[in-house]
Amino acid sequence: MNRVNGEAGAVRTPSSRSSPPRRVTVVPGGPILIEGPVEFQLDDGTTVASDRFQVAVCACRRSKNYPFCDASHRRKRR
Repeated sequence: MNRVNGEAGAVRTPSSRSSPPRRVTVVPGGPILIEGPVEFQLDDGTTVASDRFQVAVCACRRSKNYPFCDASHRRKRR
């Protein structure tokens, strides 16, 4: 896995786009936050888009609104 901020394995390549890169934040035990707008192509070929300024993507696959997070990861397990 490549990481930024000077950590081992960091790879920096010049961007061919004029727009700045999207910021992606991984929340431990929660969703992956991506600066929007975004478009996802799911494994079944379906394309899903969101024009929000920040999108929470489900990382636990419990969301009923997958690939978007619906906070299902917050449910307590007994």
